[in-house]
Amino acid sequence: MQFETLMKKQREFLETGETLEISFRIRALESLERMLHAYEDRIYAALREDLGKSREEAYMCELGLSLSELRYMKKHVRSFGRNRSVRTPFSQFHAKSFIIQEPYGVVLIMSPWNYPLLLTLEPLIGAIAAGNCCVVKPSAYAPATSRLLFQMLAETFEENYVAVVEGGREENTKLLEQPFDYIFFTGGVKTGKLVMEKASAHLTPVTLELGGKSPCIIDHTANIQLTARRLVFGKYLNCGQTCVAPDYVLAERSIKEELLDCIQKEIIKQYGEYPLRNPAYGKMVNQKHFQRVMGLIDRKKLVYGGEYDEGALQIAPTVLADVTEEDAVMQEEIFGPVLPILTVDSMNDAFAFIKSRPRPLALYLFTGSRKTEEQFLKKLSFGGGCVNDTVIHLATSEMGFGGVGESGMGSYHGRKSFETFSHEKSIVRKYGWLDLPMRYQPYSRMKHRLVKMFVK
Repeated sequence: MQFETLMKKQREFLETGETLEISFRIRALESLERMLHAYEDRIYAALREDLGKSREEAYMCELGLSLSELRYMKKHVRSFGRNRSVRTPFSQFHAKSFIIQEPYGVVLIMSPWNYPLLLTLEPLIGAIAAGNCCVVKPSAYAPATSRLLFQMLAETFEENYVAVVEGGREENTKLLEQPFDYIFFTGGVKTGKLVMEKASAHLTPVTLELGGKSPCIIDHTANIQLTARRLVFGKYLNCGQTCVAPDYVLAERSIKEELLDCIQKEIIKQYGEYPLRNPAYGKMVNQKHFQRVMGLIDRKKLVYGGEYDEGALQIAPTVLADVTEEDAVMQEEIFGPVLPILTVDSMNDAFAFIKSRPRPLALYLFTGSRKTEEQFLKKLSFGGGCVNDTVIHLATSEMGFGGVGESGMGSYHGRKSFETFSHEKSIVRKYGWLDLPMRYQPYSRMKHRLVKMFVK
């Protein structure tokens, strides 16, 4: 595909002004919704092929969330797109000040392989709602879903409006050389830095949804049985291949044994005694990631799990105890079904441990203490998170989702998605019946006094 030609087609369509009409955007969102329903069974099959996802998990974590975001945006896009009046300073009397939301233009959305449908469609929904033309680049690591996205979106939209580019690094490199008006990237930190570097050549603004080692902190006041249930859910969902999965646990030493016992019971309860025989349990995305995650398992610290099936690319839910920050499993984001447990003597020690590390994408705190909650939520910087649960903070259109520092920049979901893909034009409409002379030369002491009176 000639990317220059594609960009030219999209810019020409943008110039027609059709995407500026809210009614056009709503029709596009409705078309997207119809397409998702029509392709539902094929979506499940593609996600099963790429990641071993069950039909239930595929709906709960991919298709269902995409439809929820789509319906939310359809409902609110008119209000999001209205001009917004703001207060006018007295010094500019008599005038009206307002903000116009306009689309950036032609935007690039680069999505990852771990939630290949959801993390393609959610930003696309925001970009369409904001009136942009879009080039979508799915991950080559999820080939079945990538092919399906190409088919679905090509059937639904003309490529001068929404186009899908398939391929790997070569296509990524060529796309990043194009002068897009905005780039939305979800993936790893290393590639995110490259995206930002390439974008700088055209001064293209970016949103980077990255990752990092998201901690889960558990103190002695927590309900340990409930904590274990919610921790196991969030950690082993999609076989741990979730950017906001709890990466490691910092548990108070006094509750370590109870916690380990409850985690083991919950794994059995949720996945069975033999998870690798569970048809609803997924797999690692490819051999490379399978080998990488297996290399992080220290058999001397293994307290549960550790079984694997290399042919099926499956690793059973695994728990490591007595882990230290020097261990291999603490040197990189795990992105797999391996849960390291570190112990601390107090919440102050846990606080200091997290404070000394890069700011995470997510943080999870299990506690019954409001004082501890306030300490961690107000004094630590992280993208977002939960108190007494895991991962569910991203499953809402009412709050933005994004990282901070090395875990990313910018946010999306709901209104935040609309704002991410929009440029705010600030306008002052000045009326002509009064023209205060104090701003014009020649200046005088009287004008100076008037300026000091009005400009405060």
